[in-house]
Parts: sequence; structure tokens; C-alpha cells
Amino acid sequence: MASAVLSEIKSNVYEAVTAQIVAAIEAGAGHCTMPWHSYIASVMMPVNAATEMPYHGVNIVALWAQAATKRYVTGYWASYQQWRKLGAQVRGGERGSLIIFYKKLETSNETDADPEAPRFVARASHVFNVEQVDGWEIPRRKRLSEVEMNEQIEAFVRATKADVRHGSSRACYHRQGDYIDMPGPEQFTGTPTSSPTEAYYAVKLHELIHWTGAPHRMDRTFGKRFGDRDYAFEELIAELGAAFLCSAFAIVNAPRPDHAAYISSWLDILDRDRKAIFTAAHMAQEAVEYLRTLAAFNGCR
Repeated sequence: MASAVLSEIKSNVYEAVTAQIVAAIEAGAGHCTMPWHSYIASVMMPVNAATEMPYHGVNIVALWAQAATKRYVTGYWASYQQWRKLGAQVRGGERGSLIIFYKKLETSNETDADPEAPRFVARASHVFNVEQVDGWEIPRRKRLSEVEMNEQIEAFVRATKADVRHGSSRACYHRQGDYIDMPGPEQFTGTPTSSPTEAYYAVKLHELIHWTGAPHRMDRTFGKRFGDRDYAFEELIAELGAAFLCSAFAIVNAPRPDHAAYISSWLDILDRDRKAIFTAAHMAQEAVEYLRTLAAFNGCR
């Protein structure tokens, strides 16, 4: 079973995978592509999630600009109150994006030269993207999944007792809520260097490594904001751990170029510190061993 596969991992396997990733980085890792972006178009027309009506005029450009800046990959927006009425909640600390709407004025026939002509006044409002809220699932057209589910990995993940939820527009580990958000398997179309199955499990196992870093588990430092050094280092650990697990479960025969490209992007923040990747590899190995022990303890043999 899954733990039996993982028990075969030896230090030289970890070292071999790390060495291959380093070699790929030194050879010039390519661009890292999130494998579900080809399904949810990043240039989707901005739509109000509550009314299902598209935004118009300058608001389209404004919301496209915000989506590009914040790296949102969905076009669903709504005001704070609209999200509440939909049963969703804007996350604490999130800032809205400015839009303009026109409100019709009530006029008096005594003062208007043309009482039939409506008058409007511009008003400012703030809206939040669906990626800034919890509790709302993006409407999706039905699509057959290209991912071949691997029961060995699924059993392993279940045995860790990690709370994995599908249906999000992005993959991430929510440290405060202690759960993993994943796009559904049907959203993965793969990348130029990986199949949908490889992409799905690389992402899922990446987030599982993040899950091990919670304070009541391995208590790793995650960083205080996106892009700081601690955040970058945690991303190195998660991606290396995912590469180790993908190799252990024979999802890939060698680390995917995507792993190297992703790791290379975070090494830039660490000033190309060559020692960082080897230190992160050691911590990733510890995370994998932690998961292996946890899965075995919970009956995955």
C-alpha cells in the first residue's frame, strides 16, 4: 500500500531528485504554469456574482487591471453586502476594488425643463473578487476530468487525516482554518510539460507538505506576507516535498520541469542562495517522513 511505497524512500532518492531539480535550474528553468489556468481564463469578462450581469465600460478595464495585479484567475465580483446575501464572507484584511455605478435621481416636474429625461449621478463602490471570499463555489460548466485518480495516493492522503476540499479557483493551504483548498480534478488540463494527472497530484501533494508545517504539527515559519523570504523558503520546501512524493508514487520518472521553474522563481527572492535549496530539501524530507509515519499510524499499509 502507500506507506509501503514510501518506506522504500532512501536518502539517496531525496538527493537524486534534488540534484535533478538543481541541474534543471542551472540549465535555465522555464516559465511555471498553473495547470488549471487554461480552464478558467484569466481574461474572463468581469461578472457580478449576485446579479450574473457583466460589468460595463471603464469598470471592465478597472477590474481586469485589478485581476492582473492581484493574479486573480476568475472574473466573479460583488460588493461586501452582495457576498453576504450569497452566503459568503469576505476574508479579514481584504481590500475592495473601486468601480463606478450610476444612480438614477428622483426629479421634480416643477424644476426640470424636460421631466421625461432621466438624470443620473455617478457613485463609487467597492467590489471583491471571489478569490477574496470564503463560502461560495464558482459556477462551472460540466467537464469530464482528464485526471486518472490514483487510489494509492488517495489512500495515503486520507490516512493523514488532512482536510482537503475541492471546488476552489486556486490551490492553497489555509493555515488559520487548517484545511487545503483544491480546484476540482476536472479543472486540470495539465501544462506543456505534464499530464493532467501529474499536474493534479503535484499540486495536491505540494499543499499537503504545507499542511505539515502547521504549529501543532511541524511548526514551520510560513512568512508574514506573500513574497517575503520566509514565504519563499516555505514554497521551496513544499515544491521539493511534492517532487519527492511524486517520484515515490511513480507519478513521474523524474522531477517535472514545472518543479524546477517554480523553485527557481522563489530562489530569486533568496538572492539565488545555493544553500537554500539544500536546506529546504532537508526540511522537505522531514515533512515527507512525517506524512509517511502519520499515514502508517492511521492504518495505511
